[in-house]
Amino acid sequence: MNMILRILTITLSILFSLQVVSQNPISPAGVYIANPSAHVWNDGKLYIYGSLDESFNYYCSHRHHVMKTDDMLSWKIYEDAFVSKGKGDAVSYNDEVLFAPDCAYKNGTYYLYYCQPCETTEGVATSSSPTGPFTNGKILNTGGFNEIDPSLFIDDDGQAYYIWGQFSLKMAKMKPNMVELDLKTIKNDVITEKEHHFHEGAFLAKRNGIYYLVYADISRAEMPTCIGYATSKSIFGPYTYRGVIVDNSHCDPGNWNNHGSIVKFREHWYVFYHRATHNSNIFRKACVEPIYFNPDGTIDEVEMTSQGAGEPLPATKKIEAERACLLFGNVRINSFDEHNEQLDKMGDKDKVVFKYLDFEEGVKSVTLRIRSNSKGGKIELFLDKTWHKKIASIDINPANENSRWQTLTFDVKNCTGIHALWVVASGKNNNLFTIDWLKFNK
Repeated sequence: MNMILRILTITLSILFSLQVVSQNPISPAGVYIANPSAHVWNDGKLYIYGSLDESFNYYCSHRHHVMKTDDMLSWKIYEDAFVSKGKGDAVSYNDEVLFAPDCAYKNGTYYLYYCQPCETTEGVATSSSPTGPFTNGKILNTGGFNEIDPSLFIDDDGQAYYIWGQFSLKMAKMKPNMVELDLKTIKNDVITEKEHHFHEGAFLAKRNGIYYLVYADISRAEMPTCIGYATSKSIFGPYTYRGVIVDNSHCDPGNWNNHGSIVKFREHWYVFYHRATHNSNIFRKACVEPIYFNPDGTIDEVEMTSQGAGEPLPATKKIEAERACLLFGNVRINSFDEHNEQLDKMGDKDKVVFKYLDFEEGVKSVTLRIRSNSKGGKIELFLDKTWHKKIASIDINPANENSRWQTLTFDVKNCTGIHALWVVASGKNNNLFTIDWLKFNK
């Protein structure tokens, strides 16, 4: 029986790692996929190529996973699509970690462009499948501009362009074989930090004859927390800075950067980006928001949400703590086991926001799975950052030393419709509670 249970556990673990149904973040609990580069290939499905965070000691890892969806809600993960060390090693010339990648398709072959923190920074590998495995990694000659964050764009005439760099963006035409740059076409300073707030992580898209360079934007708080963009009628520029698409500030107390892409999928446009977790610059998770274009081609800034590309979260279904989209204070999202993340170290005056919840025709109570420290404290629930719209004031008593986790139900003032939920803590220290999940009851 023990062997049967063990096999069942392993099987369920494998299934969980391959198929994820979620909203924001779109990468599941315990899996930290950052720097999402999104593409829609000929099969009509959307694919994300990103780096995989795994340690507090360094960015990224020696592996890339690929995510795939056909509805923006259910995501399948293909693990180890490209590997630079150990089993499946496709980079014979070093054992460096893999930073942010991108992918392109031409004539039946998928080309994965990768970068590493070494002298031979950029490389390219190939596969007959969009999900890999990508093999035979080779050094890509970038004309001495060995930097990071490659991106590929193929224009309407079939010409491919290689885009890369940090602080100053480089761009060059690709030769038809897709594994060599046409070095004589390299242009430096396509956009810069000084003129365009460009930090790193550029991605190029085209809409209605306008080229959109999307990148980590350092225009706010001297941190590249924004996905900003610049536009041009010519692929090599000049580009005009247009503003911010999404800002991940306050996704985590230790947040530092952002990196993403924009893509059209089934008649709608989306921005992909990442959020930090664990009070760290490093453990980041891919997210998505729908975006909207004005008649002049500019993009409205959108807010971070819990719902992402989906509808507001049903308030009467379990809402996992990691769905929180804004954190203020000491609180952070931490991983507590392989497939579970929680709001941890919630302290006095800390605030957590979920956007948006649908309370439908009304609710009467809320249930929390919560762990209290030895002193307990209070949790208050508000709607829409309107402090007079308090729907609950909950005293959380100290838990028994042998069982600090509690599942508790409390009355709330009836509320209907769609709202942002603010969860506010108060007490006598900076580590009052850990919250696993919550749900409202009709």
